[in-house]
Amino acid sequence: MSGTPEHLTPAQILSGMRLPPSAMVNQRVPKKMLVESGAPTAADKRLISDGIDDIHWLAALKPVTVGIPAYQDAVRDYLEIAVLDINLRPLGKASRIAELVHRAIPYPTFLTIRCEDELCISLAHKRWAQNEADKTVLDGDLLEVSLDSSSQPDLLQRFTSALSLDQQPHLSLHALYQGWMDTVIALKAALITGVFSASLTPEQAAARHQALLHVKKLQAEIARIKALAAKEKQMSRQVELNMALKRLEKEKTEQLGLLGMENT
Repeated sequence: MSGTPEHLTPAQILSGMRLPPSAMVNQRVPKKMLVESGAPTAADKRLISDGIDDIHWLAALKPVTVGIPAYQDAVRDYLEIAVLDINLRPLGKASRIAELVHRAIPYPTFLTIRCEDELCISLAHKRWAQNEADKTVLDGDLLEVSLDSSSQPDLLQRFTSALSLDQQPHLSLHALYQGWMDTVIALKAALITGVFSASLTPEQAAARHQALLHVKKLQAEIARIKALAAKEKQMSRQVELNMALKRLEKEKTEQLGLLGMENT
């Protein structure tokens, strides 16, 4: 990908993936399909109908289109990976719509969602439902990252380059999809540390993901204690809160080290 765009677009992500022409689909998906298969409640049906402007199926990665084997084990079959893009209307709820899309499509999906100046990237593993034949469910939480014009262009360019098919695992479609998830995790870490570096091993990626979750919790707790300290009148209590802040900041620094850099 050439240049350093201020706004990352689905087209630039797709270009960065460097997929073969055989994998390209470029078809519009009727919202009716999502309403019928992915909206469990009346409110969700309205959200899809009113919140989505359009849906495009950009690519389909199958053994015959990308030369990467399918994956099958006791809990899942990965016969295909879909690449989809959704353009939301201003009042669309990106996270809920992403969840509904992942639930509606039976195979793993690399999803981009656009809403005004923000771009959300969303991925989620799937597995077979335990008590319903031929039905898939989400396996774990959604992995999401939101980008806007404040995101550093050089990080975004490194991220899109790292998505390239020739830089991802080719053992199976499951390994490829996990590789893309690990690349998104690396981007989430880079948005905190300021430096993008791809994980070298699955274990490193898993540790980085856990560190991201821990940093998020620590940041929330630090903000909470700072708010308490700002309102506290008693000197002894202020000292106690400041000591707690120092402990949390130290723990945060340790977790940032696992993200690839020791401080922000």
